[in-house]
Amino acid sequence: MRVVFAGTPGIAAACLQALMDTPDIALVGVVTQPDRRAGRGMKFTPSPVRQLADAHGIDCITPEDLRNPADLQWLRQKQADFLVVVAFGMILPSSWLKAANIAPINVHASLLPRWRGAAPIERALLNGDQETGVCIMRMEEGLDTGPVYCRTKLAIEANMTGNMLWQAIQQAACQLLPVALNEIMHGNLCAIPQSRKGISYAEKIKAEDRLINWSSAILADRQVRCFTPRPGARCHYRGRWLKIIEGDPLPVSDTPSNAGHILHIGQHGVDVACADGSAYRLLTVQPEGKKAMSAADFARGQRLQAGDSLVAD
Repeated sequence: MRVVFAGTPGIAAACLQALMDTPDIALVGVVTQPDRRAGRGMKFTPSPVRQLADAHGIDCITPEDLRNPADLQWLRQKQADFLVVVAFGMILPSSWLKAANIAPINVHASLLPRWRGAAPIERALLNGDQETGVCIMRMEEGLDTGPVYCRTKLAIEANMTGNMLWQAIQQAACQLLPVALNEIMHGNLCAIPQSRKGISYAEKIKAEDRLINWSSAILADRQVRCFTPRPGARCHYRGRWLKIIEGDPLPVSDTPSNAGHILHIGQHGVDVACADGSAYRLLTVQPEGKKAMSAADFARGQRLQAGDSLVAD
Protein backbone atom coordinates (compact mmCIF):
# COMPACT_ATOMS: atom_id res chain seq x y z
CA MET A 1 0.00 0.00 0.00
CA ARG A 2 1.09 3.57 -0.67
CA VAL A 3 1.25 5.96 2.30
CA VAL A 4 1.92 9.66 2.70
CA PHE A 5 2.83 10.46 6.30
CA ALA A 6 2.26 13.77 8.10
CA GLY A 7 3.82 14.38 11.51
CA THR A 8 6.37 16.44 13.39
CA PRO A 9 7.70 15.43 16.88
CA GLY A 10 9.42 12.34 18.22
CA ILE A 11 6.27 10.26 18.67
CA ALA A 12 5.46 10.87 14.99
CA ALA A 13 8.98 9.86 13.95
CA ALA A 14 8.61 6.61 15.89
CA CYS A 15 5.35 5.84 14.05
CA LEU A 16 7.00 6.71 10.74
CA GLN A 17 9.80 4.26 11.54
CA ALA A 18 7.24 1.58 12.36
CA LEU A 19 5.63 2.05 8.93
CA MET A 20 9.04 1.99 7.25
CA ASP A 21 9.74 -1.34 8.95
CA THR A 22 6.52 -2.88 7.60
CA PRO A 23 7.20 -4.75 4.31
CA ASP A 24 3.83 -4.12 2.63
CA ILE A 25 3.94 -0.35 3.17
CA ALA A 26 5.58 2.05 0.71
CA LEU A 27 6.25 5.52 2.15
CA VAL A 28 5.85 7.69 -0.94
CA GLY A 29 5.98 11.07 0.79
CA VAL A 30 6.30 12.88 4.10
CA VAL A 31 4.83 16.19 5.26
CA THR A 32 6.16 17.94 8.35
CA GLN A 33 6.35 21.41 9.81
CA PRO A 34 9.13 23.79 8.72
CA ASP A 35 12.43 23.93 10.59
CA ARG A 36 12.15 25.74 13.92
CA ARG A 37 14.70 27.42 16.15
CA ALA A 38 15.79 25.12 18.97
CA GLY A 39 18.57 24.54 21.48
CA ARG A 40 20.78 27.02 23.29
CA GLY A 41 22.04 28.46 20.02
CA MET A 42 18.47 28.81 18.71
CA LYS A 43 19.53 27.44 15.35
CA PHE A 44 16.97 26.34 12.78
CA THR A 45 16.51 22.60 13.33
CA PRO A 46 14.51 20.13 11.23
CA SER A 47 11.77 18.18 12.97
CA PRO A 48 12.47 14.58 14.03
CA VAL A 49 10.18 13.43 11.22
CA ARG A 50 12.09 15.39 8.59
CA GLN A 51 15.42 14.12 9.89
CA LEU A 52 14.19 10.53 9.56
CA ALA A 53 12.70 11.11 6.10
CA ASP A 54 15.88 12.78 4.83
CA ALA A 55 18.05 9.99 6.24
CA HIS A 56 16.08 7.44 4.20
CA GLY A 57 15.66 9.51 1.05
CA ILE A 58 11.88 9.91 1.33
CA ASP A 59 10.39 12.87 -0.53
CA CYS A 60 9.55 15.44 2.15
CA ILE A 61 7.83 18.82 2.05
CA THR A 62 7.59 21.42 4.87
CA PRO A 63 4.72 23.80 4.05
CA GLU A 64 4.13 26.92 6.12
CA ASP A 65 0.41 26.31 5.64
CA LEU A 66 -1.64 23.89 3.57
CA ARG A 67 -3.38 26.33 1.25
CA ASN A 68 -0.63 26.34 -1.37
CA PRO A 69 -1.99 24.66 -4.54
CA ALA A 70 1.48 23.28 -5.30
CA ASP A 71 1.54 21.31 -2.03
CA LEU A 72 -1.91 19.86 -2.72
CA GLN A 73 -0.80 18.91 -6.21
CA TRP A 74 2.27 17.20 -4.72
CA LEU A 75 -0.01 15.16 -2.45
CA ARG A 76 -2.38 14.16 -5.24
CA GLN A 77 0.47 13.06 -7.46
CA LYS A 78 1.56 10.57 -4.80
CA GLN A 79 -1.64 8.54 -5.39
CA ALA A 80 -1.56 7.44 -1.77
CA ASP A 81 -3.94 4.85 -0.41
CA PHE A 82 -3.66 6.46 3.04
CA LEU A 83 -2.70 9.85 4.39
CA VAL A 84 -1.51 9.01 7.93
CA VAL A 85 -1.35 11.87 10.44
CA VAL A 86 0.44 11.66 13.79
CA ALA A 87 0.93 14.83 15.85
CA PHE A 88 1.33 16.97 12.76
CA GLY A 89 0.39 20.21 14.50
CA MET A 90 -1.54 21.77 11.61
CA ILE A 91 -5.22 21.49 10.68
CA LEU A 92 -5.74 19.72 7.36
CA PRO A 93 -8.22 21.32 4.94
CA SER A 94 -10.92 19.22 3.31
CA SER A 95 -8.98 19.11 0.05
CA TRP A 96 -6.18 17.23 1.80
CA LEU A 97 -8.58 14.88 3.55
CA LYS A 98 -10.08 13.90 0.19
CA ALA A 99 -6.73 13.21 -1.49
CA ALA A 100 -6.17 9.67 -0.18
CA ASN A 101 -7.62 6.85 -2.26
CA ILE A 102 -8.89 4.92 0.78
CA ALA A 103 -8.85 7.15 3.86
CA PRO A 104 -7.12 9.90 5.82
CA ILE A 105 -6.02 8.26 9.08
CA ASN A 106 -5.18 9.90 12.40
CA VAL A 107 -3.46 8.37 15.42
CA HIS A 108 -4.94 10.03 18.51
CA ALA A 109 -3.56 9.60 22.04
CA SER A 110 -6.78 9.13 24.01
CA LEU A 111 -9.87 6.96 24.20
CA LEU A 112 -12.17 9.05 22.04
CA PRO A 113 -14.50 10.84 22.49
CA ARG A 114 -12.66 11.70 25.71
CA TRP A 115 -9.93 14.30 25.30
CA ARG A 116 -10.36 15.44 21.74
CA GLY A 117 -7.84 18.15 20.91
CA ALA A 118 -4.25 19.23 21.31
CA ALA A 119 -3.04 17.85 24.66
CA PRO A 120 -4.82 14.57 25.48
CA ILE A 121 -1.90 12.98 27.33
CA GLU A 122 -1.34 15.96 29.61
CA ARG A 123 -5.03 16.47 30.30
CA ALA A 124 -5.49 12.82 31.24
CA LEU A 125 -2.69 13.09 33.80
CA LEU A 126 -3.81 16.44 35.20
CA ASN A 127 -7.37 15.17 35.54
CA GLY A 128 -6.29 12.04 37.40
CA ASP A 129 -7.64 9.61 34.79
CA GLN A 130 -6.92 5.95 35.53
CA GLU A 131 -6.71 4.92 31.89
CA THR A 132 -6.11 6.33 28.44
CA GLY A 133 -5.11 4.80 25.14
CA VAL A 134 -4.59 5.12 21.40
CA CYS A 135 -7.29 5.40 18.73
CA ILE A 136 -6.89 4.89 15.00
CA MET A 137 -9.58 7.06 13.44
CA ARG A 138 -10.77 8.24 10.05
CA MET A 139 -10.23 11.98 9.82
CA GLU A 140 -12.96 14.46 9.02
CA GLU A 141 -13.15 18.23 9.24
CA GLY A 142 -14.27 18.33 12.89
CA LEU A 143 -11.75 18.34 15.73
CA ASP A 144 -11.05 14.63 16.33
CA THR A 145 -14.71 13.84 15.63
CA GLY A 146 -14.17 11.11 13.03
CA PRO A 147 -15.23 7.47 13.40
CA VAL A 148 -12.79 5.07 15.08
CA TYR A 149 -11.40 1.92 13.47
CA CYS A 150 -9.72 0.43 16.54
CA ARG A 151 -8.24 1.34 19.92
CA THR A 152 -5.82 0.15 22.59
CA LYS A 153 -6.33 0.88 26.28
CA LEU A 154 -3.49 1.76 28.66
CA ALA A 155 -3.58 2.00 32.45
CA ILE A 156 -2.23 5.19 34.03
CA GLU A 157 -0.26 4.02 37.04
CA ALA A 158 -0.26 6.06 40.25
CA ASN A 159 3.35 7.26 39.94
CA MET A 160 3.46 7.59 36.15
CA THR A 161 5.15 10.73 34.82
CA GLY A 162 4.37 12.52 31.60
CA ASN A 163 7.47 11.06 29.97
CA MET A 164 6.52 7.53 31.03
CA LEU A 165 3.02 7.90 29.62
CA TRP A 166 4.34 9.39 26.37
CA GLN A 167 6.61 6.35 25.98
CA ALA A 168 3.73 3.94 26.64
CA ILE A 169 1.49 5.76 24.14
CA GLN A 170 4.27 5.78 21.56
CA GLN A 171 4.89 2.05 21.90
CA ALA A 172 1.18 1.27 21.63
CA ALA A 173 0.76 3.51 18.58
CA CYS A 174 3.72 1.96 16.78
CA GLN A 175 2.31 -1.51 17.32
CA LEU A 176 -1.28 -0.69 16.42
CA LEU A 177 -0.85 1.55 13.37
CA PRO A 178 0.72 -0.88 10.82
CA VAL A 179 -1.73 -3.63 11.76
CA ALA A 180 -4.70 -1.28 11.48
CA LEU A 181 -3.67 -0.03 8.03
CA ASN A 182 -3.36 -3.59 6.77
CA GLU A 183 -6.78 -4.52 8.16
CA ILE A 184 -8.41 -1.41 6.69
CA MET A 185 -6.72 -2.02 3.35
CA HIS A 186 -8.23 -5.50 3.17
CA GLY A 187 -11.67 -4.42 4.34
CA ASN A 188 -11.46 -6.12 7.72
CA LEU A 189 -11.98 -2.98 9.81
CA CYS A 190 -14.92 -0.60 9.69
CA ALA A 191 -14.89 2.84 11.30
CA ILE A 192 -17.49 3.17 14.07
CA PRO A 193 -18.94 6.61 14.90
CA GLN A 194 -17.90 8.03 18.25
CA SER A 195 -20.35 8.09 21.12
CA ARG A 196 -22.12 11.38 21.76
CA LYS A 197 -21.61 10.82 25.48
CA GLY A 198 -18.40 11.47 27.41
CA ILE A 199 -17.02 14.11 25.05
CA SER A 200 -14.26 16.27 26.52
CA TYR A 201 -11.67 18.60 25.03
CA ALA A 202 -7.95 18.66 25.77
CA GLU A 203 -7.04 22.31 25.50
CA LYS A 204 -3.50 23.27 24.57
CA ILE A 205 -1.17 23.50 27.56
CA LYS A 206 -0.55 27.05 28.76
CA ALA A 207 2.10 28.51 31.05
CA GLU A 208 -0.38 28.76 33.93
CA ASP A 209 -1.02 25.01 33.77
CA ARG A 210 2.56 24.50 34.95
CA LEU A 211 2.22 26.77 37.98
CA ILE A 212 1.82 24.58 41.06
CA ASN A 213 -1.72 24.50 42.40
CA TRP A 214 -1.40 24.48 46.19
CA SER A 215 -5.10 23.73 46.72
CA SER A 216 -4.25 20.07 47.38
CA ALA A 217 -1.21 17.78 47.45
CA ILE A 218 -2.91 15.46 44.95
CA LEU A 219 -3.32 18.24 42.36
CA ALA A 220 0.24 19.45 42.91
CA ASP A 221 1.56 15.92 42.43
CA ARG A 222 -0.37 15.49 39.18
CA GLN A 223 1.22 18.65 37.82
CA VAL A 224 4.73 17.61 38.82
CA ARG A 225 4.35 14.16 37.27
CA CYS A 226 2.64 15.51 34.15
CA PHE A 227 5.41 17.95 33.28
CA THR A 228 8.38 15.75 34.22
CA PRO A 229 11.01 15.98 32.85
CA ARG A 230 10.01 18.80 30.50
CA PRO A 231 8.92 21.53 30.55
CA GLY A 232 8.53 21.13 34.32
CA ALA A 233 5.98 22.25 36.90
CA ARG A 234 7.13 25.27 38.85
CA CYS A 235 6.49 27.67 41.71
CA HIS A 236 7.89 30.99 42.93
CA TYR A 237 10.44 31.64 45.62
CA ARG A 238 11.74 35.11 46.37
CA GLY A 239 10.68 36.42 42.98
CA ARG A 240 12.31 33.61 40.98
CA TRP A 241 11.12 30.37 39.40
CA LEU A 242 11.72 27.00 41.00
CA LYS A 243 11.10 23.87 38.96
CA ILE A 244 9.73 20.92 40.91
CA ILE A 245 11.06 17.68 39.45
CA GLU A 246 9.93 15.18 42.05
CA GLY A 247 7.63 15.28 45.04
CA ASP A 248 5.38 13.22 47.25
CA PRO A 249 1.84 13.98 48.50
CA LEU A 250 1.48 13.65 52.27
CA PRO A 251 -1.62 13.04 54.40
CA VAL A 252 -3.36 15.77 56.35
CA SER A 253 -0.90 18.00 58.18
CA ASP A 254 -1.11 18.60 61.93
CA THR A 255 0.35 22.08 61.53
CA PRO A 256 -1.97 24.68 60.00
CA SER A 257 -0.41 27.10 57.56
CA ASN A 258 -1.24 29.17 54.50
CA ALA A 259 -1.35 27.29 51.20
CA GLY A 260 1.98 27.42 49.39
CA HIS A 261 3.97 28.18 52.56
CA ILE A 262 6.67 25.91 53.94
CA LEU A 263 5.60 23.76 56.88
CA HIS A 264 8.80 21.88 57.60
CA ILE A 265 12.32 21.40 56.26
CA GLY A 266 13.99 18.07 56.96
CA GLN A 267 16.60 15.70 55.60
CA HIS A 268 14.04 14.04 53.33
CA GLY A 269 12.61 17.19 51.73
CA VAL A 270 10.60 20.36 52.10
CA ASP A 271 6.96 20.05 53.15
CA VAL A 272 4.60 22.69 51.74
CA ALA A 273 1.08 23.36 53.04
CA CYS A 274 -1.94 22.94 50.78
CA ALA A 275 -5.35 24.56 51.14
CA ASP A 276 -7.22 21.32 51.92
CA GLY A 277 -4.96 20.60 54.91
CA SER A 278 -2.68 18.17 53.11
CA ALA A 279 0.99 18.81 52.40
CA TYR A 280 3.27 18.27 49.42
CA ARG A 281 6.86 17.21 50.04
CA LEU A 282 9.37 18.59 47.54
CA LEU A 283 12.06 16.00 46.91
CA THR A 284 14.00 17.23 43.86
CA VAL A 285 14.02 20.78 42.53
CA GLN A 286 15.88 22.89 39.98
CA PRO A 287 16.43 26.62 40.55
CA GLU A 288 16.70 28.98 37.60
CA GLY A 289 20.01 28.60 35.79
CA LYS A 290 21.21 25.71 37.98
CA LYS A 291 21.26 21.93 37.98
CA ALA A 292 18.71 19.75 39.70
CA MET A 293 19.32 19.10 43.40
CA SER A 294 17.59 17.70 46.43
CA ALA A 295 15.01 20.02 47.92
CA ALA A 296 16.71 19.70 51.32
CA ASP A 297 20.04 20.92 49.87
CA PHE A 298 18.28 23.76 48.11
CA ALA A 299 16.53 24.84 51.30
CA ARG A 300 19.77 24.83 53.26
CA GLY A 301 21.61 26.76 50.56
CA GLN A 302 18.89 29.40 50.40
CA ARG A 303 18.39 29.40 54.19
CA LEU A 304 14.70 28.80 53.80
CA GLN A 305 12.60 28.53 56.93
CA ALA A 306 9.16 27.32 57.95
CA GLY A 307 6.63 29.94 56.95
CA ASP A 308 8.49 31.07 53.83
CA SER A 309 6.26 31.41 50.78
CA LEU A 310 6.46 29.55 47.47
CA VAL A 311 3.59 31.59 46.05
CA ALA A 312 3.97 34.48 43.61
CA ASP A 313 3.88 37.92 45.26
